[in-house]
Amino acid sequence: MYAIIQTGGKQYKVQANDVITIERIDAEVGSKVNFDVLMISDDKGSVFGNPTVAGAKVEAEVLEHGKGKKVQLAIYKKMNGHHRAQGHRQPYSKVKITTIVK
Repeated sequence: MYAIIQTGGKQYKVQANDVITIERIDAEVGSKVNFDVLMISDDKGSVFGNPTVAGAKVEAEVLEHGKGKKVQLAIYKKMNGHHRAQGHRQPYSKVKITTIVK
């Protein structure tokens, strides 16, 4: 059985016991969170939501929070000698999918 969930403006295909990295969520490490289910599929067929599947939920446990690798960018304007360097580290949360309830 697998499900398509939505969190942080992105969609993820998950199964039980999967560990995924998502956009950072406001939850303590070790706490349980639920996600919106857009589609759920098993041996009997698939159920699509409009926009979510009624009664279905995906439960997950927050394992850790962190920051991704640094992305460097440089800004340069050739005529006036303007230089600027900038970096960004995207915060993330790592979660483990515990159960999928249909």
